[in-house]
Amino acid sequence: MARLPRLTLPGMAHYVIQRGNNLQPIFEDVQDYETMKDLMREMARRFQVDLHAYVLLPAQFHVLATPETEEGLPLFMQSVGRSYVRYFNNRHGRSGTLWEGRYRSTVLEASAYLLPCMVVLETQPVAEGLVGRPQDYLWSSYAHNAGVQQDSLVRSHAQYWALANTPFAREAAYQRTVEHGVSAAVAEEVLAAASKGWALGSPDFVAQLQHQTQRRLTRRRPGRPAQRPVEASPPQGGEASSSPSATTADAVFAPYQGN
Repeated sequence: MARLPRLTLPGMAHYVIQRGNNLQPIFEDVQDYETMKDLMREMARRFQVDLHAYVLLPAQFHVLATPETEEGLPLFMQSVGRSYVRYFNNRHGRSGTLWEGRYRSTVLEASAYLLPCMVVLETQPVAEGLVGRPQDYLWSSYAHNAGVQQDSLVRSHAQYWALANTPFAREAAYQRTVEHGVSAAVAEEVLAAASKGWALGSPDFVAQLQHQTQRRLTRRRPGRPAQRPVEASPPQGGEASSSPSATTADAVFAPYQGN
């Protein structure tokens, strides 16, 4: 089944994932990581995209971003991806694609999911067994959001600012938020939504978004397609029918297939 078209909405936060082809390494050394950060910084400024969190993993990268325009996020990801592939291929003497395909993303309800998404994103190095603590990983936004080191790539979201009234208190509150973590179910929900393009939020949030697009925003429920009701045969020879009246079957969703 064809993949769902991406939904990009200006002024709303998006969780974005770009993976290497066959999960092959996309960074070989420090220069590669720094080059990616430089490109992200340049393109975020050019296309008016605020990056609230990011993590550069050996075979993929994730960003949490809010575009100011409808085209901002697609142009940002396209420009970063193409520029980095040219750099990487030239430097490492290779050719061909570096990415598995187009990036994956989801729109999210910031009031409910912004902070959990930040936690999921910035703890990916721990989840992948690269480090024991998020502060030990050099290539993420955790150091900035936790107040350890400034990072000009990061633009804090209003939900982060709402953690406390002063920078020190916000950073301490965020550290506690990350230490507390999220459940495995929430982490799976976030990553699945980003991978499949399902909107991430409350039923009311998703319903409001659905008015803005004909694209399906949630996973279909499993089950068989709805069946047409079977009409009872008319009585023969004036006799009353002994069969009960047919009733309309309850509607159910078509089986879920991929996206």
